[in-house]
Amino acid sequence: MAIDAWLLDGPPAPAFRLYRWSRPTLSLGRHQRRLEPHWWDLQRQGRLDLVRRPSGGRAVLHGADLTYALVWPRPQGTRSEVYGLALTWLVEAFAAMGLPLHGGRQAASLQRSSCFATSTVADLVHANGAKRVGSAQLWRGGHLLQHGSIQLAPCPPLWREVFSGDPPDLDPLPLAGIALEEHLLRSAARWLPWLPVPEPGGAGGSSPVPPLAPLAPQELAAIAPRLGHYRLTESVSGETSPELTIPRAT
Repeated sequence: MAIDAWLLDGPPAPAFRLYRWSRPTLSLGRHQRRLEPHWWDLQRQGRLDLVRRPSGGRAVLHGADLTYALVWPRPQGTRSEVYGLALTWLVEAFAAMGLPLHGGRQAASLQRSSCFATSTVADLVHANGAKRVGSAQLWRGGHLLQHGSIQLAPCPPLWREVFSGDPPDLDPLPLAGIALEEHLLRSAARWLPWLPVPEPGGAGGSSPVPPLAPLAPQELAAIAPRLGHYRLTESVSGETSPELTIPRAT
């Protein structure tokens, strides 16, 4: 979360990240003020980490998903139109796997604590209504940070314990691990205008994955002071609360 916010705060430049989580983590949206008491219990037991996102939306359970983050300087169009453009690479990637997705049609709800309990224009669902991707945005100075969680195989017992309900009924994907990530990156490179376009003729006839630039030590040092803004503890004070330190999101 700190890296993604740092990318948005820097000189206007496009960026794209695709990453996994090392342990089960619940990320809360920028404006989400309702924290279920048992979430703190799970954190105290060491079974769940709690973090705050700079972007909006409801709580997302990470650990059995892939998270993407993209920074898009001054995208053109309404916010609904930008969501559609920013999700095109995912629609194409899942269609190629034989699992088509379309945008959600429900209204946003402040009554649900889970991002995956509803599906809005920010989300992608399968024909059976199962939500595969939940996304949220942060706009600053006309520039966009968009986050999204691509659910792969959510753990039903943990999901029920966190959200008191079943996870989305998702079909297994034909690709996993590195193969899935490479498939998604190739699609992103074709549809996101700032990524290098893969050249044909990669291994097995597929396009090679575009090169990714690791963060330099000085960049990691610049990000480190931000880490405390995105951790959640029961002792967070008003002066250090992410509710006050993170800029307004949508």
